[in-house]
Amino acid sequence: MKLRKLAALSLAAAMAAGTLVGCSSKPAETKPAETTAAPAGETTEAAKAEETTAAPSDAKGQIYYLNFKPEVADVWVELAEKYTAETGVPMKVQTAAAGTYEQTLKSEVAKKEPPTLFQINGPIGYKSWAKYCRDLKDSDIYSHLVDKSMAVTDGDGVYGIPYVVEGYGIIYNDAVMQKYFALDGAKAKSMDEIKNFDTLKAVAEDMQARKADLGIEGVFASTSFAPGEDWRWQTHLANLPIYYEYKDDNVSDKDAIDFKYSDNFKNIFDLYLNNSCTDPKMVGAKTVEDSMAEFALGKVAMVQNGNWGWSQVAGVEGNTVKEEDVKFLPIYTGVAGEEKQGLCIGTENFFSINSQAKEEDQQASLDFLTWLFSSDTGKDYVTNKLGFIAPFDTFAADEKPTDPLAKEVDRYMSNTDLYSVSWNFTSFPSQTFKDNFGASLLQYAQGGKEWQAVVDDMKADWANEKAMTK
Repeated sequence: MKLRKLAALSLAAAMAAGTLVGCSSKPAETKPAETTAAPAGETTEAAKAEETTAAPSDAKGQIYYLNFKPEVADVWVELAEKYTAETGVPMKVQTAAAGTYEQTLKSEVAKKEPPTLFQINGPIGYKSWAKYCRDLKDSDIYSHLVDKSMAVTDGDGVYGIPYVVEGYGIIYNDAVMQKYFALDGAKAKSMDEIKNFDTLKAVAEDMQARKADLGIEGVFASTSFAPGEDWRWQTHLANLPIYYEYKDDNVSDKDAIDFKYSDNFKNIFDLYLNNSCTDPKMVGAKTVEDSMAEFALGKVAMVQNGNWGWSQVAGVEGNTVKEEDVKFLPIYTGVAGEEKQGLCIGTENFFSINSQAKEEDQQASLDFLTWLFSSDTGKDYVTNKLGFIAPFDTFAADEKPTDPLAKEVDRYMSNTDLYSVSWNFTSFPSQTFKDNFGASLLQYAQGGKEWQAVVDDMKADWANEKAMTK
């Protein structure tokens, strides 16, 4: 992925604006939040309701989108209702429960009315779903993609269109940090001094020792390991050692890994565990939502997550964190030269059209994507409710997300003195590999497994799962 090209997305104002403008119809009432995420194989109440929506006699085709992101499930349901109100085309949205997308997709594509719009997570995901992916090289949405190299391709065909550029790192509450910097004997006097792991460790451990003075319960939010809630560690955090190993070897994938940066992973993982508001033995019951709530309520100073997490922070009842205090810090692990490291920036979110669906439903789904990223209504949802940094030339400068974390991603991307860490977890062998690694990390966190055993098992699982994809 050409990460510097991603920075060009900030300059999309110089390109053509969208051409489709929707009417201003009042959407139907949004379904309750608990009805938007379903276990594998189950259909949500919201989806059931939309399945029964009768299409107008002149409507052509219908859309069924299987959503990957539980944190914005409600928004997708509302968006579907808005689209149907404006166009008369029925649209159903179902959201897979966290960690079950592949399983849910396998179940849903076997049904009489399968998803017409779904997502793959990159080249590895494409291998699993190639026969269901329509060639999109002649589609309108592909023509508007700023950096065509970001798409998932196979030969001359285009089978996955990235729909969001995202970034993740360590989110921090600047108000807490400023309070710490004012203390006598603080290990740093500003965030500008925290540019490597050694400084971050010294600051975090000192803050943990003085947490009562800071009015927090711990420096870091809970290291969530409830079922399906460990992706921040087995995928996002694991991306860093893989990024640096790939960089050393000048490759973008490997059949077997050395995990040569395993000690660096351990550095930051231990720092999270040992300076948290939650005892490591209790992390198996914690969710990402718990972690984000702890941050939003001012119980902790930091939490690892991405810019998509702002909607979770802002949505917490009793939120005490001010918008202007929510900022990003790179994930430092002790790698040489990391003072120049920025955020982890990329995408694992690629839209695909189900080539096995009815032709009219495929076209309806393509039309929806054009509307979503070209119409005023669609772009408003993308920018202000989904919070996406969209990689299309239809977005003007004043149509970029304005939430604090999206602005932080843009700030880091625009800083030419820093390098971004590309998202290489799209090359991870399988969900099984990630699940196994997550299980090992939980055992280690709770004191039931030695670190070397975690490393050995991770390397073996990588090789075994890669071999199964050949």
